[in-house]
Amino acid sequence: MNSVQSSQTQKDDDAEVLDALIVGGGFNGVYQLHRLRQEGFKVRLFEAGADLGGVWYWNCYPGARVDSHVPIYEFSIEELWRDWNWTERFPAWDELCRYFHYVDKKLDLSRDIRFGTRVSAAEFDEARDQWVIRTTDGTVVRARYFILCTGFASKPYIPNYKGLESFAGESFHTGLWPQEGASFTGKRVGVVGTGASGVQVVQEASKDAAHLTVFQRTPILALPMQQRKLDYPEIFRIRRETFGGFDILRDERSALEVSPEERCALYEKLWQEGGFHYWIGGFADILTNEDANRTMYDFWRDKTRARIKDPALADKLAPMEPPHPFGVKRPSLEQWYYEVFNQDNVSLVDVREMPITEIVPEGVRTADGLVELDMLVLATGFDAATGGLTQIDIRGTGGVTLKEKWTEGARTYLGFATSGFPNMLFLYGPQSPAGFSNGPTSAELQGEWVVDCLKHMRENNKGRIEATAQAEEEWTQFLSAIADMTLFPRADSWYMGANIPGKPRQLLNFPGVPMYMDRCNTAAAKDYEGFVLD
Repeated sequence: MNSVQSSQTQKDDDAEVLDALIVGGGFNGVYQLHRLRQEGFKVRLFEAGADLGGVWYWNCYPGARVDSHVPIYEFSIEELWRDWNWTERFPAWDELCRYFHYVDKKLDLSRDIRFGTRVSAAEFDEARDQWVIRTTDGTVVRARYFILCTGFASKPYIPNYKGLESFAGESFHTGLWPQEGASFTGKRVGVVGTGASGVQVVQEASKDAAHLTVFQRTPILALPMQQRKLDYPEIFRIRRETFGGFDILRDERSALEVSPEERCALYEKLWQEGGFHYWIGGFADILTNEDANRTMYDFWRDKTRARIKDPALADKLAPMEPPHPFGVKRPSLEQWYYEVFNQDNVSLVDVREMPITEIVPEGVRTADGLVELDMLVLATGFDAATGGLTQIDIRGTGGVTLKEKWTEGARTYLGFATSGFPNMLFLYGPQSPAGFSNGPTSAELQGEWVVDCLKHMRENNKGRIEATAQAEEEWTQFLSAIADMTLFPRADSWYMGANIPGKPRQLLNFPGVPMYMDRCNTAAAKDYEGFVLD
């Protein structure tokens, strides 16, 4: 061992020792910190940003707002919701940041949080059953449990466009928007991507840009927002029992067993409710039966086309034939998105017909020519579910990295753990409900499972927990079988990992909160069946 290695070993040995180190200051990390402290664990939270909020700290672009309505999208802890009032049913990012400040003050969280601290590496010390965790600023800590709350959207995806670095104007990814903001006023703005962030940016930019060009690959099947009065206790009760952790109950009938008039009446009712009611509150077979699904798409199509003046644009934005089954890509929520394309200062470029060939200093060059721009906005999404985990150099037993293990696809047990990585648990990650469930619901349901697990370990004098290879194989196969029974594989979505070139295609999220939690709780009741506890 040379002097440098010896010095590093000494530093590792002298590091602060914790019961648990949490990574990420969004809903899941905050809940874990609060609950583990309540249970007497010595715990710290490291957050790369300068403040709490997770995705709501980083995604501060104009128009950014949550698409899960409140109070579904908040903690159900009474001491928090009793004294907090939202100004909108679908709050904007800055109001969510204020909510996190309120939670921080109420629960006294910051005393155990290090902001501006990005975890870069972690290695399991088999001799001590501890994780040695390192940050980019040189901090080293040891922790019995390594709890990753990095979320499903913490690694922005930036396409490898030729010449991107040469663009002479302003260029931003929506997930890395400058905290000081950026103005669209009087500028020629290009927005690449029409997912949730693309829809929101387009709506805002359309008001102030000299000209706005939207580069669309796939039409977004967006749904309208609405505002409603709120009944907190009943809403919190219902959200634990529904598919996506919302206060929306679906109709258990088939869309094909009712009359066209009855079917249309339900769709109209859900449409007027707004938000995700139309997605989640429909008939039971919408996501499993193509004919049933088509009835929902056709209703959406006709509602949407009526808002678009130009028939040619209507064919691009709401085509007569569905680009994919309705709801197998997460619908975005919009307020005036489709009306934007009736404006003279807005253009649509279909990149399937006119692909982007390169970025040049003056703008974006497509197969049809140059689109001159002053600002380029990449609303190109994230390396969802797995990216936030694999971007950290995490090494388990035998020195194998998590990225290496998941080269051919994510493999977990219960969406909480993966074999070869003892005492490492992740929340809102791959093969859990994550993208199918709103964050606060999962933070509490998954979070309580983790808290109970760590309490069980402590009470039974166990120092090590690890998922078995067999259990993770069975869970992965189970999720694959579920996917095959649905229409989700029919779309190239981030649900399937299909938005990232070269990423293995698999359903990355478990569809259904109640069924998922039933599986998790059953395993726990059987002394954490599928795990080895030592």
